[in-house]
Amino acid sequence: MPMIDADGCPINVEVAGPEGAPVLMLSNSLGTNLHMWDDQAGEWAKHFRLIRYDRRGHGKSGVPKGPYSMERFGRDVIAVADALKIKKFNWCGLSMGGMVGQWMGANARDRVIRLVLSNTHYYYADKQPWHDRMKFAEENGLAALSGPQMERWFTKEFRERAPAAVNKVVAMFTATKLDGFLGCCAAVRDIDFRASTPTITAPTMVIVGSKDPATLPEFGEAIHKMVKGSKLTVIEAAHLSNIEQPKAYADAVLNFLTQK
Repeated sequence: MPMIDADGCPINVEVAGPEGAPVLMLSNSLGTNLHMWDDQAGEWAKHFRLIRYDRRGHGKSGVPKGPYSMERFGRDVIAVADALKIKKFNWCGLSMGGMVGQWMGANARDRVIRLVLSNTHYYYADKQPWHDRMKFAEENGLAALSGPQMERWFTKEFRERAPAAVNKVVAMFTATKLDGFLGCCAAVRDIDFRASTPTITAPTMVIVGSKDPATLPEFGEAIHKMVKGSKLTVIEAAHLSNIEQPKAYADAVLNFLTQK
């Protein structure tokens, strides 16, 4: 699969699905890679030209020194789309991917067809938890942080029921380069879409996890109220709702993106 240059940073990209189909781009969460969508990719690729990528600092993509920004991530997406000669695309992003989606919806309106903003936020008034997380990672490494992260990302019931799925995410998380993780944490910490998200005009669905302690349901509900005409979907899951409830998530996104 192609490695695409985005202003000097190689971005790892995977493409699947029929060439003539509408395009769907997927954007992953902090500390994961494009394989976080494995449970959905097979079904979605029947309907879309499916584009998955590793955000800079993650997976097989380059790890330039941070801090990064949401604008930088958005411009990386545009570089990927331009290299693949894609003019317009649908978007599904979870957590950080939903933040990049908000930037795209407000700043690249001519490129976005429909938006799915999942388990995400628009502004952190209290930045201290991010400072603390970054300091802990710097001092102890991501392996030491993986336990607390999985407790935030999955319900206790799912961690007990599906250890293999959780271990796959742990492997992605601990394989993330520290500089990439820290650069992305800084970008998330500093988001402020309070003025820009209400300007989104693309048809939008906001997904919240009813048991999500990382991006509380009320954060998504606020985004839903900010984006005129948007749809709100609640999934019974914690933060990585597409992994905890793979079929419910896949069906909700597919129904939204294919409705007339």
